[in-house]
Amino acid sequence: MNPDLQKLQPYPFEKLTALKSQVTPNPDLRPIALSIGEPKHPAPSFVTQCLIDNIGRVENYPTTKGIPELREAIARWLKQRFALTDVCSENQIIPVNGTREALFAFTQAVIDRSKEGLVVSPNPFYQIYEGAAYLAGAEPHFLPCLEENGFNPDFDAVSADVWDKCQLLFLCSPGNPTGSVIDLETLKKLIALADKHDFIIASDECYSEIYVDDKPAPIGLLQACQALGRNDYSRCVAFHSLSKRSNLPGLRSGFVAGDATLLQPFLLYRTYHGCAMSVHTQLASIAAWNDEEHVKENRHQYSLKFKAVLEILNDPSISDRFAVTQTDASFYLWAKTSMDEEQFAQQLFAQQHVTVLPGSYLSRTIEGINPGKNRVRMALVASVEECIEAAERIKRFIQSV
Repeated sequence: MNPDLQKLQPYPFEKLTALKSQVTPNPDLRPIALSIGEPKHPAPSFVTQCLIDNIGRVENYPTTKGIPELREAIARWLKQRFALTDVCSENQIIPVNGTREALFAFTQAVIDRSKEGLVVSPNPFYQIYEGAAYLAGAEPHFLPCLEENGFNPDFDAVSADVWDKCQLLFLCSPGNPTGSVIDLETLKKLIALADKHDFIIASDECYSEIYVDDKPAPIGLLQACQALGRNDYSRCVAFHSLSKRSNLPGLRSGFVAGDATLLQPFLLYRTYHGCAMSVHTQLASIAAWNDEEHVKENRHQYSLKFKAVLEILNDPSISDRFAVTQTDASFYLWAKTSMDEEQFAQQLFAQQHVTVLPGSYLSRTIEGINPGKNRVRMALVASVEECIEAAERIKRFIQSV
C-alpha cells in the first residue's frame, strides 16, 4: 500500500460521529443537523426534468473534455458572473465531477515529485487539500485564518523560503468554514508572488454564489487576472460547482477554468483517471448554468436564515459565552464559544439534539495554535423554520450552562 495513506486523518464527520456516540440525545426533540454542508433546498425542477428527458444518453460514452455545449455554457456564465472579456471554451475550461475530485486530481497532476514541494493552504481548511498534498508526495503548509486578520491568511507574514518551496497555493474564497472573502488587491498580490516564486494558484470558489442579498458578489481569481490584463490566466485556475449554487450536490457537476497550459496536461491526466461526466448530467448542467433565477431565490433563502438566526444568537444574555457575526459569504456561521468546542458540540447534541461541527476538526494545530479552538461551524442548510428552531435551542443550551 502507498505509505502516504498513513498520513491521512479521519474525515471530520467520522470524528463527529465518534463524539456523538458517547452520549444519548434528548428523545423529546427532533434532530436538527447544522453540521454537514449539504444543501437542503429543493433541486431546480427544470434540471431534474432535463435528467429524465435525457436519461437515454446513458447509452453513450462521455468524453473527458465534455460536450462543447457545456463548455460554452460555462464560458458564458464566467463572462457574465466575473465580467471576463475572454474565456476560451475549447482550452480554458474542463467539466469535472464536482470540485472535490477535481481539487484532488489537479494536485496529483501538477506536483513535481522530483523536488521538495509544499502545498500551501488556509487553516482551517477543506480536508481534501491536505490529503491531496500528501498523496501527491508534497507536504502541506498551513496558514492560520484568525479573527484579527478577517479570518483570511496573513499572506504578508509568509516567508520567502515558504514561497520558494511552494508548488501549489490553495485558496478558498468564500472560505469554508469561516465564510471570509479574499479581496481583489490581495488576489493581485498573490498572482505577483506566483510569478516571482513560480507556483500555481488553485482557487476553490464553490460558495461564490451564496452571499447576503445586499452585499456585493465575491471576487474571483480569474476576475483578478482580468483586472491585471492577464487573459491567459497564467498560473491560475478556479474551481466551481453546482452543488451549493444550484442545490445539486448529488449531480456531481462542476468545472475548472483558467490557464490553458495547465489544463492541457490536466486533461491528459483525466483521460487516464477515468472521470468523464455522463452526457445526461452534462445536459442537465447546461440548464443549471444557463439560469440565474433559481440562484437568486436560493441566495434569498439563506439571507432570511442568516437574519433570523443572528437575531436570536446575538442575545445579550449569552454574549459573554457565545459570539457569532454575519460571515462575508457561504452558508456557514463560525461561532466562538467560551467552552471547549468538542464539549460544546457534544453537550448541545445531548441536551438539544442539534448537531454542529467542532472547529478543531477542520483545523490543524501548528506551533501550538489551532484556529478552530473554541469555535463551532454551523451550516444553515436546513429550512428557515428548522434553522430558527435550532437557534432557539442553542440559545437555551448556552443559557443553561
